[in-house]
Amino acid sequence: MTEPGAVDLIHLEDSDGDHCIVRVIGRYKHGVLPTHNILQAEVLAHASFFDARLELYLLQQDLDAWQQELTGLAPGTGASIGGDRGLNLVLHMQEDQSLDVTIHDPDRLSAVLWIGPQENLIEKHHERLEQVRRTWPETAPITYEWRPPQES
Repeated sequence: MTEPGAVDLIHLEDSDGDHCIVRVIGRYKHGVLPTHNILQAEVLAHASFFDARLELYLLQQDLDAWQQELTGLAPGTGASIGGDRGLNLVLHMQEDQSLDVTIHDPDRLSAVLWIGPQENLIEKHHERLEQVRRTWPETAPITYEWRPPQES
């Protein structure tokens, strides 16, 4: 079975060309039970002062936390994804609806981008999250044995 194509979980871009994209590219180890529900993503970030492509691994609880924080995103608040396992991405909304995007990868870089206001940011990103979940649904976490489909 082949993996589906990439899906952007986060896609922030402004008129200056600055952007931060979290693109889910598939399961970390498709078919290997302990890691089957871990999603592999790449963070693509660009501003006039840097261009980066970083790896991010997402657990189902990361997606749940992202959904909850995204729902509460408003001026003066933030939402993050990535946790404390490595790369961490934090969005902080300003009063004018612009975003300060902090990217912190302890092994590679720390940077802050400013992304101009986005129309329907929260709704669009909830839709992106649902697309990721439809593309890579969580399998039963208590399954201990991988069985290939039975042939008829």
